[in-house]
Amino acid sequence: MEVILLDTIGKLGDLGDKVTVKAGYGRNYLVPYGLAVPATKDNIAAFEAQRAELEARAAERKAEAESRAEQLNDIELSLVAKAGEEGKLFGSIGPRDLAEAISSTGIDVGRHEVRMPEGPIRNIGEYDIDLHLHADVAAVVRIIVVSE
Repeated sequence: MEVILLDTIGKLGDLGDKVTVKAGYGRNYLVPYGLAVPATKDNIAAFEAQRAELEARAAERKAEAESRAEQLNDIELSLVAKAGEEGKLFGSIGPRDLAEAISSTGIDVGRHEVRMPEGPIRNIGEYDIDLHLHADVAAVVRIIVVSE
Protein backbone atom coordinates (compact mmCIF):
# COMPACT_ATOMS: atom_id res chain seq x y z
CA MET A 1 0.00 0.00 0.00
CA GLU A 2 1.41 3.40 -0.97
CA VAL A 3 0.77 6.33 1.35
CA ILE A 4 1.80 9.97 1.61
CA LEU A 5 3.12 10.84 5.08
CA LEU A 6 1.49 13.85 6.75
CA ASP A 7 4.05 13.92 9.57
CA THR A 8 7.60 12.77 10.22
CA ILE A 9 7.57 9.15 11.36
CA GLY A 10 10.75 7.62 12.73
CA LYS A 11 12.34 4.91 10.57
CA LEU A 12 9.70 5.45 7.87
CA GLY A 13 10.06 8.94 6.39
CA ASP A 14 9.48 12.67 6.56
CA LEU A 15 6.48 14.84 5.80
CA GLY A 16 5.47 14.50 2.15
CA ASP A 17 7.35 11.27 1.46
CA LYS A 18 5.54 8.69 -0.62
CA VAL A 19 6.28 5.32 0.99
CA THR A 20 5.14 1.74 0.61
CA VAL A 21 3.91 0.09 3.81
CA LYS A 22 2.09 -3.11 4.61
CA ALA A 23 -1.64 -2.77 4.08
CA GLY A 24 -2.58 -3.41 7.72
CA TYR A 25 -0.12 -0.84 9.06
CA GLY A 26 -1.41 1.79 6.66
CA ARG A 27 -5.09 0.97 7.01
CA ASN A 28 -5.17 0.37 10.79
CA TYR A 29 -2.63 2.85 12.11
CA LEU A 30 -1.31 5.50 9.73
CA VAL A 31 -4.57 6.57 8.06
CA PRO A 32 -6.91 6.50 11.14
CA TYR A 33 -4.43 8.49 13.26
CA GLY A 34 -4.01 11.13 10.56
CA LEU A 35 -0.36 10.33 9.95
CA ALA A 36 -0.80 9.46 6.27
CA VAL A 37 -3.28 9.36 3.39
CA PRO A 38 -3.47 6.78 0.60
CA ALA A 39 -1.41 7.83 -2.42
CA THR A 40 -4.18 8.39 -4.96
CA LYS A 41 -4.08 11.08 -7.64
CA ASP A 42 -6.67 13.18 -5.77
CA ASN A 43 -4.82 12.88 -2.45
CA ILE A 44 -1.49 13.77 -4.07
CA ALA A 45 -3.02 16.93 -5.56
CA ALA A 46 -4.69 17.83 -2.25
CA PHE A 47 -1.44 17.28 -0.38
CA GLU A 48 0.53 19.52 -2.73
CA ALA A 49 -2.08 22.25 -2.21
CA GLN A 50 -1.75 21.97 1.59
CA ARG A 51 2.00 21.26 1.72
CA ALA A 52 3.04 24.71 3.01
CA GLU A 53 0.42 24.65 5.77
CA LEU A 54 1.41 21.13 6.87
CA GLU A 55 5.12 22.00 6.88
CA ALA A 56 4.45 25.12 8.98
CA ARG A 57 2.42 23.06 11.47
CA ALA A 58 5.19 20.43 11.64
CA ALA A 59 7.84 23.10 12.23
CA GLU A 60 5.69 24.58 14.99
CA ARG A 61 5.37 21.17 16.72
CA LYS A 62 9.13 20.63 16.45
CA ALA A 63 9.90 24.08 17.92
CA GLU A 64 7.53 23.39 20.81
CA ALA A 65 9.22 20.02 21.43
CA GLU A 66 12.66 21.65 21.38
CA SER A 67 11.60 24.24 23.96
CA ARG A 68 10.24 21.48 26.21
CA ALA A 69 13.49 19.52 25.75
CA GLU A 70 15.56 22.50 26.91
CA GLN A 71 13.47 22.74 30.07
CA LEU A 72 13.51 18.99 30.69
CA ASN A 73 17.28 18.55 30.31
CA ASP A 74 17.79 20.66 33.45
CA ILE A 75 15.42 18.61 35.62
CA GLU A 76 16.60 16.23 38.33
CA LEU A 77 13.76 14.51 40.18
CA SER A 78 13.80 12.54 43.38
CA LEU A 79 11.16 9.83 43.76
CA VAL A 80 10.38 8.17 47.09
CA ALA A 81 9.32 4.51 47.01
CA LYS A 82 9.03 1.67 49.47
CA ALA A 83 12.06 -0.59 49.28
CA GLY A 84 13.55 -3.52 51.14
CA GLU A 85 16.85 -3.49 53.02
CA GLU A 86 18.74 -4.60 49.91
CA GLY A 87 17.44 -1.68 47.82
CA LYS A 88 14.84 -3.64 45.84
CA LEU A 89 11.56 -1.79 45.41
CA PHE A 90 8.22 -3.23 46.48
CA GLY A 91 6.67 -2.90 43.04
CA SER A 92 8.23 -0.85 40.26
CA ILE A 93 8.31 2.59 38.70
CA GLY A 94 7.09 2.60 35.11
CA PRO A 95 6.51 5.14 32.34
CA ARG A 96 3.16 6.29 33.75
CA ASP A 97 4.68 7.03 37.18
CA LEU A 98 7.60 8.89 35.61
CA ALA A 99 5.31 10.92 33.31
CA GLU A 100 3.19 11.97 36.31
CA ALA A 101 6.28 12.92 38.33
CA ILE A 102 7.76 14.97 35.50
CA SER A 103 4.40 16.62 34.77
CA SER A 104 4.17 17.69 38.41
CA THR A 105 7.09 20.07 37.69
CA GLY A 106 4.85 22.00 35.28
CA ILE A 107 6.07 20.55 31.97
CA ASP A 108 3.54 18.21 30.37
CA VAL A 109 4.94 14.81 29.41
CA GLY A 110 2.83 11.90 28.22
CA ARG A 111 3.58 8.31 29.18
CA HIS A 112 4.10 7.45 25.51
CA GLU A 113 7.02 9.92 25.43
CA VAL A 114 8.94 8.09 28.19
CA ARG A 115 11.41 5.53 26.83
CA MET A 116 12.56 2.74 29.14
CA PRO A 117 14.34 0.10 27.03
CA GLU A 118 15.57 -1.77 30.12
CA GLY A 119 12.04 -1.97 31.52
CA PRO A 120 10.61 -0.47 34.70
CA ILE A 121 12.79 0.70 37.58
CA ARG A 122 12.96 -1.97 40.28
CA ASN A 123 15.86 -0.79 42.49
CA ILE A 124 16.84 2.40 44.28
CA GLY A 125 19.54 4.50 42.62
CA GLU A 126 20.11 7.11 39.91
CA TYR A 127 18.72 6.67 36.41
CA ASP A 128 18.86 8.70 33.20
CA ILE A 129 15.45 8.48 31.53
CA ASP A 130 15.11 9.23 27.81
CA LEU A 131 12.11 11.24 26.64
CA HIS A 132 11.15 11.06 22.96
CA LEU A 133 9.29 14.36 22.43
CA HIS A 134 9.35 14.47 18.62
CA ALA A 135 10.84 12.36 15.84
CA ASP A 136 13.92 14.62 15.87
CA VAL A 137 13.90 15.82 19.50
CA ALA A 138 14.88 13.88 22.61
CA ALA A 139 15.60 14.88 26.21
CA VAL A 140 17.18 13.19 29.21
CA VAL A 141 15.90 13.55 32.77
CA ARG A 142 17.86 12.32 35.80
CA ILE A 143 15.70 10.37 38.26
CA ILE A 144 16.91 9.54 41.75
CA VAL A 145 14.92 6.79 43.45
CA VAL A 146 15.26 6.77 47.24
CA SER A 147 13.83 4.49 49.90
CA GLU A 148 11.06 5.65 52.22
